[in-house]
Amino acid sequence: MPPACTCCMNILVLGAGAWGTALAINACMEPGSAQAAVRVTLWVRDAAQGALLSAARENQRYLPGYAFPAALQVVAGDLQAQGALLAQQDLIVVATPMAALRSVLMQLRGVSAPVVWLCKGFEVGLAQGEGLLGHEVQAQVAPGLTTGVLSGPSFAQEVAAGKPSALVAASTNAALRATLVSAFHRPNVRVYANDDVVGVEVGGAVKNVLAIATGLCDGLQLGLNARAALITRGLMEMTRLGLALGARAETFMGLSGLGDLVLTATGDLSRNRRVGLALAQGKTLQQAVEQLGHVAEGVYCARTVVQRAAHLGVDMPIAQTVVALLDGRLQAAQAVSVLMAREPGSEAPIR
Repeated sequence: MPPACTCCMNILVLGAGAWGTALAINACMEPGSAQAAVRVTLWVRDAAQGALLSAARENQRYLPGYAFPAALQVVAGDLQAQGALLAQQDLIVVATPMAALRSVLMQLRGVSAPVVWLCKGFEVGLAQGEGLLGHEVQAQVAPGLTTGVLSGPSFAQEVAAGKPSALVAASTNAALRATLVSAFHRPNVRVYANDDVVGVEVGGAVKNVLAIATGLCDGLQLGLNARAALITRGLMEMTRLGLALGARAETFMGLSGLGDLVLTATGDLSRNRRVGLALAQGKTLQQAVEQLGHVAEGVYCARTVVQRAAHLGVDMPIAQTVVALLDGRLQAAQAVSVLMAREPGSEAPIR
């Protein structure tokens, strides 16, 4: 693994969705004095998409209006045929949706460079019905890799535009944490290191589900009191699940917990929030998703979050209500009644 230093670092970003593209653009920006200069390559599987990106020098489909820096290179083709490119990298960033993480990690099992992922969620569709976090998927399919997670409150458009942001670089490997800070800390982006991978991943996954609930709340015009209560109680649900999985409570008061939850639940750029808003307007789930044109991870992992929580004996009433809403077992107004009709309880601190 390359040490964190001011020398040039080769970074490969796998996947040209909005967030992967934004991170690649930002990494090419002039670094601060203590950070590494980088050479960034953006990889896409589809040759036609690669040709469009190269010709337009922007991602017109997922991140229109943000020109690629001259230093950003684009390559396309079968990842398994990119052996020479993979061997040249100091860091590989997986920027695919959660559903593709397993297959990508399987193709990276032989690389020497550390691998980090941006995707947030629980893997769905496994036969046993209990979804896995990213680090659990990696432990199954590529245990020999040195890995980590880059997360936190970060809308792709704002990062690409150079607006101030803060991220969390999480790994159990201290050298990789330092490398991630060196690679992505820029004058407009602060990167904080954290060794609580479980907490960072749980926060990134559950906040998407809670953002659907908050979008529903705002779409039904339930008021600011209701929104504040929903976000606060949602944070408690997130923390309970995280602790049951081995995370630290303080992680959920940081950027990947409270920070990402507030952004995704209240920001108008949030895809998951927009799903909730659409459902409140009477749209079907299919209409809400089609209207987005992007992946809304909360839609795909909500059921898996609830299943994992049930397996651990963790109560998550807001997440459970979201699943019932997505499944069509509840209408929007009914979802509110279900939550408000719950028995009173104590707001005891989570330990």
